[in-house]
Amino acid sequence: MASNLDGFYSALADPTRRAVVERLMVGPAPVSELYEPHDMALPSFLKHLGKLESAGIIRSEKSGRVRTVHIEAIAIAQAENWLKQQRRIWERRLDRLSALAEHVEKERSNG
Repeated sequence: MASNLDGFYSALADPTRRAVVERLMVGPAPVSELYEPHDMALPSFLKHLGKLESAGIIRSEKSGRVRTVHIEAIAIAQAENWLKQQRRIWERRLDRLSALAEHVEKERSNG
């Protein structure tokens, strides 16, 4: 799973790709619609889509002359699950640290 996460976060390291993902969270869109708000050449934009597709974040399908791009919920869910696991780990660590700080404070007060 680590290599999947590496690709996922590497793909999302770019603001253009994050904007595409944000737009696709609303629903599928043709490449032309995704490309429109970005000030770059189409080949450059297509490289961004390629990076997202390689990371498993999006998929595209062609119908006639229109290529429609869809979000891949599985990739998003995997990253979300990893973040939840990390949050639980850190919450437990912070709880233990808080308990230790309270214990030290009580000893100082009593000592």
